[in-house]
Amino acid sequence: MFRELTDITPGFLEQLGVRFLMLDLDNTIAAYNEHSPSQAVSEWFAKMKNHGIELFIISNSTRNNRVEAFSNALGAGFVMNSRKPSPKGLYSAINETGHDAGVSALVGDQVFTDALAANRAGVISIVVRPRRFTNPFLAFRYYIEAPFRALCKNRENLIK
Repeated sequence: MFRELTDITPGFLEQLGVRFLMLDLDNTIAAYNEHSPSQAVSEWFAKMKNHGIELFIISNSTRNNRVEAFSNALGAGFVMNSRKPSPKGLYSAINETGHDAGVSALVGDQVFTDALAANRAGVISIVVRPRRFTNPFLAFRYYIEAPFRALCKNRENLIK
């Protein structure tokens, strides 16, 4: 578990053998109301690519314009309407890129969708804190996930 996406380092991923990193979009890469990546996220994507880590967006969103805009801005492939916690979207990305589960991970902000999809697909799950609580339903969902988040190995202190 990390505080933010940008706290994850290439060295950490290399220790795990990760060469293919899939990322949730909403509340992981950007808050729901953000329509383009922040400078920090753009720089983080560039750093990951410079270290040979391929990046791919896996989103449950059906808003094609938003997912595609982030994909184009960050130079990453994407799967939308992935229906996490189903692993089908992850399998699709792995097959499209020619990677396998052994070198793959998924970063997301939700335990019951992102981490569960990663575990079901046989890839490493990395959980980050959500970027923003934008509505009461999401705040309640994160509250329900709190005990599961507490069980996550906290890596944020290891990378500082």
